[in-house]
Amino acid sequence: MDNDFQFRIGMLLLPEFNSNAAFSFIDPLRAANYIRGTAIYRWQFISLDGQPVLASNGARVGVDAAVSDSAAFDLVVVNASWAPERFQSSELRAWFVACVRRGATLAGIDTGAFVLAGAGLMDGYRATVHYEHGGAFQELFPHSVFEEVLYVIDRDRLSCCGGTAATDLALRLVQSHNGLVLANASAVYLFKDRYRRGGEAQVQHDREPVGYAMPSSLLDAVILMERNVEDPLSPKEIAAMLKLSQRQLQRLFKRHTGTTPIRYYINIRLNHARGLVTQTNMSVAEIASSCGFGTAEHLSRAYAKHFHISPSRDRTQGRIPFQLRSYPAYIGA
Repeated sequence: MDNDFQFRIGMLLLPEFNSNAAFSFIDPLRAANYIRGTAIYRWQFISLDGQPVLASNGARVGVDAAVSDSAAFDLVVVNASWAPERFQSSELRAWFVACVRRGATLAGIDTGAFVLAGAGLMDGYRATVHYEHGGAFQELFPHSVFEEVLYVIDRDRLSCCGGTAATDLALRLVQSHNGLVLANASAVYLFKDRYRRGGEAQVQHDREPVGYAMPSSLLDAVILMERNVEDPLSPKEIAAMLKLSQRQLQRLFKRHTGTTPIRYYINIRLNHARGLVTQTNMSVAEIASSCGFGTAEHLSRAYAKHFHISPSRDRTQGRIPFQLRSYPAYIGA
């Protein structure tokens, strides 16, 4: 262990960032400093203009500097959440590029990888974002390989789905920099009961989307549906791929989900469409094609019936934090 080791981190807080994810990343580093008795990790909070930043939970967080006044870093962490497409400017890209030229690694937390990819800095890299935004990321940035996992470390690019997974990423950094003993001590100090590796799925399919007690054949059917959104499979094709009869498939869905395979599949596609409506600037016609609905009119009718809101209104209100919305989020299948 290098007694002179010091790692400098720039935490860029973008408006409506996820504070849980940001501080979940910082706290293991604070614990490592405390246990070692010296500031081996130093961080600086940064905003676009040097002013305090409002997080998605309504907390206002003070910062140390503006982007234009910040120092050199070993790691720059982009903390984003709502509407990350807003943060694409030539000035911000130039700052990222300057940081890289000075030797910094870039990281995105929650939807931070959107910001980096929008700046053209994730092409050819593997990346992850919060699962709610995964479909949009794949559509918008086809030159980056999306993985629905907790975090990804790909050369000089890091990305994390957010939430408490940011703690796992930070512990991974502590381990790589200072060894397993300090990483484990930091985890124990925070009462972290299990370290999760980056390649673990964000949503564990033994519990989601249909529950841990559900038959594996039903789970396999749902996974097939989720992987074939643009060109939907027929119930006959799904049954054949699972070596079931169509009648068996119907019974499985009716018993465990209360609906038919066709309806369940449509709901999956509509939820995917909603992600694209609220998280991208794609036209309704483009979204309809990406979700297997054929026409914008077909999608709009199904969308309004299912979510009780039109795509156009959802696009306006679905990009603002929960506490400011005038309607609840839909969480059904």
